[in-house]
Amino acid sequence: MSAHAERPSVAALPRAVKRRDWFVYINTTFLILVAILCILPLIHIIALSFSSSAAAAAGYVKLWPVEFTLASYEYTAARDAFWTSMLVSLKRIALGTPLNLLLTILVAYPLSKESHQFRFRLFYAWIFFVTMLFNGGLIPWYSTIKELGLLDSIWALVLPGAVPVFSVVLLLNFFREVPKELEESAVIDGASQWTILYRIYVPISKPAIATLALFSMVDHWNSWFDGLLLMGDPAHYPLQSYIQTIVIQHNYSALSQEELLNLAQISDRTLKASQIFLGSLPIMAAYPFLQKYFVKGIVLGSVKG
Repeated sequence: MSAHAERPSVAALPRAVKRRDWFVYINTTFLILVAILCILPLIHIIALSFSSSAAAAAGYVKLWPVEFTLASYEYTAARDAFWTSMLVSLKRIALGTPLNLLLTILVAYPLSKESHQFRFRLFYAWIFFVTMLFNGGLIPWYSTIKELGLLDSIWALVLPGAVPVFSVVLLLNFFREVPKELEESAVIDGASQWTILYRIYVPISKPAIATLALFSMVDHWNSWFDGLLLMGDPAHYPLQSYIQTIVIQHNYSALSQEELLNLAQISDRTLKASQIFLGSLPIMAAYPFLQKYFVKGIVLGSVKG
């Protein structure tokens, strides 16, 4: 009877394997299509940036350059303001990303403890959580930065967002999944909380921290609105704010007569494409170095084995 009962499960095994193969096939095909849809706009931007102004204006450019030319890149490379704004963005990342990570770790670690270990954990957790739902508004935000004397300085772009609460929540959940036995053994050996954080939690959480570093870099690099509001001198604009004023708002008041004549010979679409591509290039170059950590850290807060 038992042998007879086992036969259906054994017979059903090939069908289960076949269904699994179909699932993997369909899932892989779907993800490939999504990846293609994500990369096609970038390929179009690159092709547009290397095409002639006439081809771009006529709409002939699709996924390959038409009448290949470097005119847009030559114009962009000759603009000191472009490289100055890129330097400001790089400086912002160099200051902002380490500060974000440091404060994220220092906030997430105590909040990951149980209530009997940190009595006011729930109180402080709600203080940070409320900031994700509500804010004081644009005018109080601007007035606070002005009263602190941060306007028109690099710190105005770095300090207001120094504690990314969403990253705190992610790292908090990651810390809570670290085996408690590691901390208990360290306490028995006489380690302080600073030692436990530095020698146990941070090394174990490298994939999560690298993922949050990528999030912070992308956020700093793509920010443009705060640069427009807080920087009075266009020379202090970050790259995305510069692109917003020149490429999108068409503010050419800072250009000389010679630069305006050169700009007249370049299609507005190709100029936009070249600066958009150059603006995204540093982040695309940094991503491969963080990808191995990103794949591991993408499961922030999940069950680990």
